[in-house]
Amino acid sequence: MKISCETPEGEGLVSAGPLPREAREAVYQTIHSRRDVRDQFLPDPLPDDLVRRLLEAAHAAPSVGFMQPWSFILIRDAETKARAHAAFLTANDEAAAMFVDEQQALYRGLKLEGIRKSPLSIVVTSDPDRAGPVVLGRTHNPKMDLYSTVCAVQNLWLAARAEGVGVGWVSIFRDEDVRALLGIPERVEIIAWLCLGYVETLYSEPELAIKGWRQRLPLEDLVFEGRWGEPKPA
Repeated sequence: MKISCETPEGEGLVSAGPLPREAREAVYQTIHSRRDVRDQFLPDPLPDDLVRRLLEAAHAAPSVGFMQPWSFILIRDAETKARAHAAFLTANDEAAAMFVDEQQALYRGLKLEGIRKSPLSIVVTSDPDRAGPVVLGRTHNPKMDLYSTVCAVQNLWLAARAEGVGVGWVSIFRDEDVRALLGIPERVEIIAWLCLGYVETLYSEPELAIKGWRQRLPLEDLVFEGRWGEPKPA
């Protein structure tokens, strides 16, 4: 199939001007008030139409080569969540042993998942074969499908914040345990186990910052001009 790079003037184009001020403010408010939720979930189930909106937001994410590598596994079953929680506990004990002294004590005091408390889990995966063996934009960086799927996670997370839904990303698992539990093929990457549920309260700052694990870095220390390590001129 021959792909034409010629597009008639105006075809498929829409206005690219800034959003109205209220809409812009809402976007930034959503970004800055988003939190990783682990323990504030309410038991109320999420309506199907709301879940659909969140998935549509995720599916609207940008993807390199328009490969759309993501898939979403919805988990509401208590037994499946209990088995996932058991897998988390095993991995969490292994993780705790990697820290020492006061840091290990602090780690063990943190709540790092809401698998059983949240009414819904969504496991997000990335299929490297979704767009075939050669993908526009992935020819020199084979990880672009993974990065694209993370964009879908972020879209879902921000949409959830706007809807009053909390999201928690559980990353402390052995991949093989989740694969066995959910029947995920070896070739498919597991990107995120997300816990979702309504929340009435959120931390005013990231929980790990409030509890003393780590603080937000100054943006000025992370911005370079022209070359790595070159600070922006004053």
